[in-house]
Amino acid sequence: MNADMSFISLFSQASFIVQLVMAALLLASIISWVFIFQKSRMLSRARRDADRFEDTFWSGGNLRDLYSTLQEKNTTLRGMERIFEAGFSEFTRHIRNRNAAERVVDSSHRVMRVTLSRELDDLETNLNFLATVGSTSPYVGLFGTVWGIMNAFRGLANVQQATLSMVAPGIAEALIATAMGLVAAIPAVIAYNRFSRQVERMVNRYENFMEEFSALIQRQVFTKEE
Repeated sequence: MNADMSFISLFSQASFIVQLVMAALLLASIISWVFIFQKSRMLSRARRDADRFEDTFWSGGNLRDLYSTLQEKNTTLRGMERIFEAGFSEFTRHIRNRNAAERVVDSSHRVMRVTLSRELDDLETNLNFLATVGSTSPYVGLFGTVWGIMNAFRGLANVQQATLSMVAPGIAEALIATAMGLVAAIPAVIAYNRFSRQVERMVNRYENFMEEFSALIQRQVFTKEE
């Protein structure tokens, strides 16, 4: 009589600990894929927004008009738009108060740096989860495999003659935990490495824009003082 070696059968016949391990790995894999799709859309949108804003910013238009336009949609500002809005708001406040040029530049740059830090936090959302799944899932699966193999051999303790047909189902249900660990870990590791590089490139773009905008502010305030 052939043993049923399907996944459902192996899962149902496994011990409670192995079932718990496989269920946890399956849940981690599902959540990872949800985060992967969300992060992919988020980073694509961030690149599009940055391209569109840079085109507008460097088109030669009036920055006050651009600032007013952004103020109208303040609740939806993201990325480069938010950095510009924060820096220009601080710049206009100091200009209105007739503060010293050095203070205007330093304060505007500091506000943009804080805003950049917040944007970085948004871009890195859920990356830690992917890193954790990628690094721990193989070990969790291995734990399930070791536990399952122990149970399989423990079941042979009272058998005088062990055969392959008696051992195979227990070994198979144990090894499937390792397979599920790898299924959860591999996409998470690939996604984490890919998204980390993309986040780094986006942050570099934000930092470059921030430095360029700070240089514009510096030229403007020192020109006014002269």
